[in-house]
Amino acid sequence: MAAYIAMLRGVNVSGHNTINMEVLRGLCEGLGFRNVDTYIQSGNLVFQSATENPAIFSKRIGEAILQSFGFDTPVIVRTSKEMRNVIANNPFLKEEGIDSSKLHVTFLSETAQKGSVKKLQTLATSPDRFYPAFREIYLHCPGGYGRTKLSNNAIEKSLSVRATTRNWKTTNMLFEMVSKL
Repeated sequence: MAAYIAMLRGVNVSGHNTINMEVLRGLCEGLGFRNVDTYIQSGNLVFQSATENPAIFSKRIGEAILQSFGFDTPVIVRTSKEMRNVIANNPFLKEEGIDSSKLHVTFLSETAQKGSVKKLQTLATSPDRFYPAFREIYLHCPGGYGRTKLSNNAIEKSLSVRATTRNWKTTNMLFEMVSKL
């Protein structure tokens, strides 16, 4: 069975779009996923499935959340191999003196339109920097993610895709969890 990571956008933030992680695990088990586990309260799942189509998982989980909880939330899915590549290819890790606690990854629902990444350049004010990849945007926010203009909302608007952002610690923990399945 293949292993996957699903990241929900905007759940359990400031009391909005509340989902209990135990209930979310049960919901996903009801969809036929195996070895479902969650990480922290912000909508991070790892699971296994015999089906090998991540796009179907995004749709099925999103529809189940809408039915069960009454709100729509983007669900971004990556395979364990894709997440391994996200971690291995972070360009900021090759630089000296980078504080990994200031690194984030914005996971995109699809590849951004050619040329749309240029819109992000107007948002990247010093000292914040970004690096576009295939379906991710790597972020380095020395002043903290809460202060950057490269927020998830701004990235979604600039690129016209749905997205969700995770800090570097969470990204690594999700890969560690999915690697054990």
